Amino acid sequence: MTIENFSKIIVRSNMINTYVATAFFATLIYFTINANLYTPLEIMLGVIFVTIAFKGIANLMFSLIVMLYNLENKKDALDFDEVKTRVDGLLSDLSLKESKLKSTNNS
Repeated sequence: MTIENFSKIIVRSNMINTYVATAFFATLIYFTINANLYTPLEIMLGVIFVTIAFKGIANLMFSLIVMLYNLENKKDALDFDEVKTRVDGLLSDLSLKESKLKSTNNS
């Protein structure tokens, strides 16, 4: 559960898409500057293959981030929040029981 939430946060941050877009535009700039050395077919195929390669590298980076990131602190915080909610629920039940006892004693 913790890893799923962490992965969703990383995916929502669009870090991977930014990395791939940067590689795409850098490749386009490279081929534009060196257009006299390459044919149009080589430029098209080069841009496509480089973009696919950088998408693969971005996915590898994403998996390494998820794999190597220490999630123990996050897990401890989630466990603490769960116990805190449970204790708050028990305290509210206790206060309800006390108020019922007082109301029955007064009447």
